[in-house]
Amino acid sequence: MPFNAETLDAAFVRTVLAASNDCIKLLNLDGDLTFMSEGGQRVMEVSDFNQLRGCPWSSFWEGESHAEAARAVVEARAGRNYRFQGPANTAKGNPRWWDVQVTPVFGPDGKPESLLSVSRDITELKRSEEQHQLLAQELNHRIKNVLAMVQAIASQTFRATSDPVEARLAFIDRLGALGSAQDLLTQTTLTGARLADIVADAFRPHGREGQVTVSGPDVDLSPRCALAMSLALHELTTNAIKYGALSADGGRVTVHWTVTPLGDDTAFVLTWTESGGPPVAPPTRTGFGTGMIQRALSGYVGGATTLTYEPAGVVFTLTTTLDALTADVM
Repeated sequence: MPFNAETLDAAFVRTVLAASNDCIKLLNLDGDLTFMSEGGQRVMEVSDFNQLRGCPWSSFWEGESHAEAARAVVEARAGRNYRFQGPANTAKGNPRWWDVQVTPVFGPDGKPESLLSVSRDITELKRSEEQHQLLAQELNHRIKNVLAMVQAIASQTFRATSDPVEARLAFIDRLGALGSAQDLLTQTTLTGARLADIVADAFRPHGREGQVTVSGPDVDLSPRCALAMSLALHELTTNAIKYGALSADGGRVTVHWTVTPLGDDTAFVLTWTESGGPPVAPPTRTGFGTGMIQRALSGYVGGATTLTYEPAGVVFTLTTTLDALTADVM
């Protein structure tokens, strides 16, 4: 027996409407609500439709969506379909995004006698789209940060020495540190990377963890600050292994940071202290490492840095605010 819509009884139609997660409504030609499906009442969180019966359907929408809803009524009343997407709260005030189609319901005379509105909840889809856009923006932002870092590394490395072999090796080494920092960022959320992970990563390739003491509260750095901090710690570690505390078996490095209230903000202080290594003297020339540690790092994270060459060992201090470490403005 061929399918015939006329054989569908009222009970079956009610079952279908109740099972559907679409909000199916009938409006009169003025755009007032006359019917809402059981499934529609569920997704719209309506406990008593009688309180909404006769209300203008467009009143559920605000701003641009209100204008779209009003136009949908006009178009459907003229015999045309109209579709739009927009936000509207449920009856309980919970925000939702809807894909809406309004179509005319024609009478025996071929003219619209009522309007059918079908709204589908696309809130999760909109959230996914927003997340995708956010990720695309973050990727673009991180690429710009990395390129700026590479440019600074190349400029300062090749300017610091006239020996092309030495410059090439130093450049490759520093790009490796930058790549390691980027690996950390890709394993984290959009907040960037944990400071403790960045510090540990600076020592891990050299196998000197046993000579290092690290302490401080959990602090998440923005991607921009994480890259700068990683490079600065890489320079400090390299210098300590070549000339400082980590060049001797009994040498020690202590990395400690604190966060304390400071008015409306929070002060952040990180201290790198070397001890037990050979006697230290200030360098005769300023190279890339010193520039990165003192100028570039303070420029990226704000605040101030000091790098002193005490006889007992190098001491580096970074003083800034927690807001500066989490901000990521190009």
